[in-house]
Amino acid sequence: MMQPQTIGLLGGSFDPPHLGHVHITKRALKRFGLDRVWWLVSPGNPLKENPPAEMAKRMLACREIMQHPQVDITDIEAQIGTRYTAETIAELQKRYPRIKFVWLMGADNLAQFHKWQDWQWIAENIAIGVLARPGEQLQAGLSPMAQRYADYRLPSAQAGALARAVPPKWALLGGPMRDISSSEIRNNGEWE
Repeated sequence: MMQPQTIGLLGGSFDPPHLGHVHITKRALKRFGLDRVWWLVSPGNPLKENPPAEMAKRMLACREIMQHPQVDITDIEAQIGTRYTAETIAELQKRYPRIKFVWLMGADNLAQFHKWQDWQWIAENIAIGVLARPGEQLQAGLSPMAQRYADYRLPSAQAGALARAVPPKWALLGGPMRDISSSEIRNNGEWE
C-alpha cells in the first residue's frame, strides 16, 4: 500500500513574501520529510490591526519569489471561506483525508500561538513543524504551547519523522536563519 502524501502548510499574510519564507520552506521540505509545501496566502490575519495588501498582488509576489517544484502557492482559504487556522485545517483534512498535513510556522508564531483561536485543537489534530527565527527561540521554548505539549516534542534529530507522526507531535528546528520580516519591509517603504 502506498504511503499517504505529506504536505506542509505554511499559512500567512505574505505581506510581502520574502527570502525568509523561502528559506524556511526549503528547510521544512528537507528536514520534516515532506513531499510538498502549500503556501496558504490568507485573506487577512485576525491578530493584525491593518488589512494586508490586495490578494492578487500578494499571490503574484509569492509566485515570483517562491519558485520550487515541490511548492504550491494557493489562496485556498479565500476559496473555502475559512478565517481561522483551525477551520482551515479541519476543512483541508475533511477534503483530503489521504494526505498527512503538517502545520509549519516560525518560532515567532509559536511564542504567541496560545492567542490563536482553538490553538489546543490545532496542536492535537495536526503535527506542527516550527522553524527558528532570529531572537525568537527562547520565547518559543517558554511559550504556553511548548510547555503544555513538552512531552510531545520530537528531538530535532528525529524531525524527519514529523510528517508521519500522530498528533499531538511537534518539532522545533534551530539552524541558519534569515533576519528579515514582512513588517520590516513594509516599515521601510519597500512594499507599497
